[in-house]
Amino acid sequence: MAPQPGAAPSQPPGSFGPQVPPPPAGPPQAGYGYPQQSGLYAQPGPYGQQPGPYAQQPPYGGYGYPPPPPQSPPGGSRNPFKGKPALVIAAAVAGLLVVGGTVWAVTSGGDDDKKPVAQKSDDPKPSGSDATDDPVNPGDGSGDGGKDPENLNEGRKSGEAKVLWYKEAPDAPGAGADAPGMWITGRTAVKAAYKELVAYNVGNGNPTWPTITFPQKICAVTPQKSADDKIVVAYMSGVSDSAKCNHLQQLDLNTGAKGWAATVADGDLFDSALSIGLTITGKTLMVGRSQSGVAYDLGTGKQLYEKKKYGAACFPSAFAGGSRLLVVSSCGAGSATEHDEVQELDPATGKARWTKAIPKGWTVSHVYSVDPVVLYMTDSDDKHWNISTLKSDGSVRSQVDSKASFAPGCGTFNDDLQGCEDVAVDATTLYLPTAATTGPNQIVAIDLATGKEKWRVKSPADESMLPVKAGGGKLIAYVEAAYDAGGQVVSVPTTGSSHTTTKLLQLPAGTARIESSFFSRDIDYVDGRFYISSTRLNGNDDTKEKLMLAYGK
Repeated sequence: MAPQPGAAPSQPPGSFGPQVPPPPAGPPQAGYGYPQQSGLYAQPGPYGQQPGPYAQQPPYGGYGYPPPPPQSPPGGSRNPFKGKPALVIAAAVAGLLVVGGTVWAVTSGGDDDKKPVAQKSDDPKPSGSDATDDPVNPGDGSGDGGKDPENLNEGRKSGEAKVLWYKEAPDAPGAGADAPGMWITGRTAVKAAYKELVAYNVGNGNPTWPTITFPQKICAVTPQKSADDKIVVAYMSGVSDSAKCNHLQQLDLNTGAKGWAATVADGDLFDSALSIGLTITGKTLMVGRSQSGVAYDLGTGKQLYEKKKYGAACFPSAFAGGSRLLVVSSCGAGSATEHDEVQELDPATGKARWTKAIPKGWTVSHVYSVDPVVLYMTDSDDKHWNISTLKSDGSVRSQVDSKASFAPGCGTFNDDLQGCEDVAVDATTLYLPTAATTGPNQIVAIDLATGKEKWRVKSPADESMLPVKAGGGKLIAYVEAAYDAGGQVVSVPTTGSSHTTTKLLQLPAGTARIESSFFSRDIDYVDGRFYISSTRLNGNDDTKEKLMLAYGK
């Protein structure tokens, strides 16, 4: 069996090990040692996460787990916010141990410079089925609101939540279309779908402002909203193969009012806006191109700065925003020193506050959290994974040390840096769901200071329970629906000695078939209401597609 983190390492500080990608139900596993900088990572990922070229090392003594099959197609360049850098810092790899055909890293070192530990990963399983039992004509978002024309609440049992409203999606082309983003404010729920942006009253589903239709399909959105409820949407310049995702529009979620608009220019040679990523940090909008980022003032649209090539051929390839702004860069591509680097940027100036080099052979595939910084990495063979938490100076704080097979909901082909839906993080703890094989799964609470498991809580039903958000001493989780039983929204105390679930909402059995058929989805729980929406439309002309469901008491 692979050495556990904390075991005496035979590798030099600053190395970590590869991890094997798990099946579609869990993340790659942390496994071998590679040089690393201070940091802990090389633990199993939430579920079948993507392989990464490198992983930082946890406090020496990590082990590797095979990761799940990659959730994103391997290879190719990363787009800001969307890909994973493919470069890794050259690092000495030592003390390899072959166990059961898996190469494990035997690491050791100080607390500050920890080597990523590799672990085997599992692949994520689709959350839902491709069932086509959508109700007929439950409302197109243009009026019926809470009138419930399809009697979705008929037969609702005592104790069950009610359907507040249900909305169908706009028609999409036969090849399908994206329906990215879902933003909930105190009064409105806003959703993007193909070329449209729609808004519904959170309580009754009536339109809060007229549908906005863009000239071309929406190709990127800010997953976050600003403190004053602003977002930015990007749409295509046309429909040809050379069309770019370069038209930006700022909007107010509460009123639908359009703010500033801009067109993103291409950067230097090979640095294009064919595909971009958007993220908001404070008052800054970061637009990620293929090899750089352009920052705008979110309020005015004024361009602030560009984050471009730096150092030894380091090209920004993806950004993560929120309370902090991170950039992942690919350095020295094709050279002996190829590696990824992670930096925290001052959102106002673009100046790097710290730089963390990732060991060669590991890629930063996902950012679970920007504050604290929690990274999910995979090795170049997509066989191992590593989860590392960084300190405020970018050095490694801990690496996840667990043999669980996680399922963090990053999607089968989702290479969005912040695209893992079923992960929650608070100031001290990472919450990851295990991949269910038979029967209930569990949510594992992992101490960010040590990388060790603190406690586990079992799903109260046979279906999987997934973290939604954590804070204020509570973890909010969603228990998925069965074909004939509605899901649940539950609360779990995160402090103290008892971590049992308390039911907040029992979703109705009458809409379980609809609820369970959201194959690609986004979920949220805000002000006592639970929202579930589609993030991908299949373009099926035979039946109306579902877009969004809202439940409450």
